[in-house]
Amino acid sequence: MKKSILCSLMLAASVAASAQSLDKMQWFNEPTKWEIKNNSLTMNVTPQSDYWRISNYGFTVDDAPFLYTLRGGEFEVKVKVTGDYTARFDQAGLMLRIDHENYIKAGIEFVDGKYNLSTVVTHHTSDWSIIALDRPVPFVWIKAVRRLDAIEVFYSFDDVTYTLMRNAWMPDNHPIMVGVMAACPDGNGFKARFDNFSIKHLPDQRRVEWLKRNAAQ
Repeated sequence: MKKSILCSLMLAASVAASAQSLDKMQWFNEPTKWEIKNNSLTMNVTPQSDYWRISNYGFTVDDAPFLYTLRGGEFEVKVKVTGDYTARFDQAGLMLRIDHENYIKAGIEFVDGKYNLSTVVTHHTSDWSIIALDRPVPFVWIKAVRRLDAIEVFYSFDDVTYTLMRNAWMPDNHPIMVGVMAACPDGNGFKARFDNFSIKHLPDQRRVEWLKRNAAQ
């Protein structure tokens, strides 16, 4: 019996990532022009749009395009992000959101003519961290892993080697909206593209540990 339970746990843990059908996801702040083809999304990002709450700037905005699906529990999500960034603060990437006061967005952000890996974490007020890149990149892979009450965010340039860029708190045991977003706070819009969006279910860590401790002899 013990062997059977452990085998079941190993099988569950090895479930492969599957492509989430983008056309079955829903919009929050739908842009005026977008297309889904071969499970890739292109959009014309809404001008003068963003996600930010209060800190430093003194304003709150919640109006940028966000295509999402609702997920419970623990998971891994990743996507390949490409953008024709031109204006200050043009950005595109992943977003994980509980509500207007609790969300994480991570991806590429164009600031003062340079590409940056950017993460904004919001819990009532927003904070912002960046990793400056020494040159423009044609695309970037962004991956987020939700485990217990933490979200780990990674980046990659080849979908093979991933580097941690942020570890942030997010309430666990709560449904979360997860998907792709892009924003153009300071410009007239730009084109963003998202390829190979996928979500992999991860078995609940506490439950897995409980089953191991309480496996029948």
